[in-house]
Amino acid sequence: MSNDVSPRGPVDSSRVPRYAGPATFARLPRLDEVGRADVAVVGVPFDSGVSYRPGARFGGNAVREASRLLRPYNPAQDAAPFALAQVADAGDIAVNPFDIHEAVETVEAAADELLSTGARLMTLGGDHTIALPLLRAVAKRHGPVALLHFDAHLDTWDTYFGAEYTHGTPFRRAVEEGVLDTAALSHVGTRGPLYGKQDLTDDEKLGFGIVTSADVMRRGVDEVADQLRQRVGDRPLYVSVDIDCLDPAHAPGTGTPEAGGMTSRELLEILRGLASCNLVSADVVEVAPAYDHAEITSVAAAHTAYELTTLMSRRTAEARSQ
Repeated sequence: MSNDVSPRGPVDSSRVPRYAGPATFARLPRLDEVGRADVAVVGVPFDSGVSYRPGARFGGNAVREASRLLRPYNPAQDAAPFALAQVADAGDIAVNPFDIHEAVETVEAAADELLSTGARLMTLGGDHTIALPLLRAVAKRHGPVALLHFDAHLDTWDTYFGAEYTHGTPFRRAVEEGVLDTAALSHVGTRGPLYGKQDLTDDEKLGFGIVTSADVMRRGVDEVADQLRQRVGDRPLYVSVDIDCLDPAHAPGTGTPEAGGMTSRELLEILRGLASCNLVSADVVEVAPAYDHAEITSVAAAHTAYELTTLMSRRTAEARSQ
């Protein structure tokens, strides 16, 4: 956006009830209504890469519905994200649900197009398979990126049933393809049983550090956020949030729930602690609303996307002022 054009923000909820009208993210304008955006919120309704419970194809719209209650000022970050930068809802990327290879190519091409305008992406999944094409697209613009991966699982397995593209393999593929900066990779919130100790050995060889959910509990969010900031430094950063990083008490609506996870408060506080990082794009994935109750998971995901959007809007405003 040019400096002399004020961003167009959400619908005024004092004049139009929150439950009325189309459910764009945070009731923001559509991308076609504003022409271009500094931060584009885009959905990817795809879950053909899941290994257990399906349903994440409905996650993006569930998060949009849950985001109706979000407000324009973020006191935790002392920022008005929708005034600092133009944020708009870019709708959904229509992907083939029957051909994973074609779907991956479609997501990459659509992300390329959005990023070519200078926008940062806030992607709403969908299952975690979509992180790979998103990282490919981001790396074309920024080179290999740092990654903070919030998840109960490693997602660095080689294959499932011989398939190279699944929601359990995206970050192994990303390392193999050279789109990640292997000096700055971290999983956060991991826990639960594995297939064997070799899973951890293989993951370490790929360059990942691990902050388990128990580490977050014992060390606290401030120490964890500080460690992550130091690991990332000033590199371009991509944040990928699988909502199952949260305990099932905070996110029951997901495909592969694991007991002993982080609270939604812990996740949001760690994300807020990344304010000094150069966040170039992010995703929130694996929301499966069919297993949700009272929008618990969708609300947590909406607030997660809101904090990430705020980080990117702040970064956009800082870059513009320099």
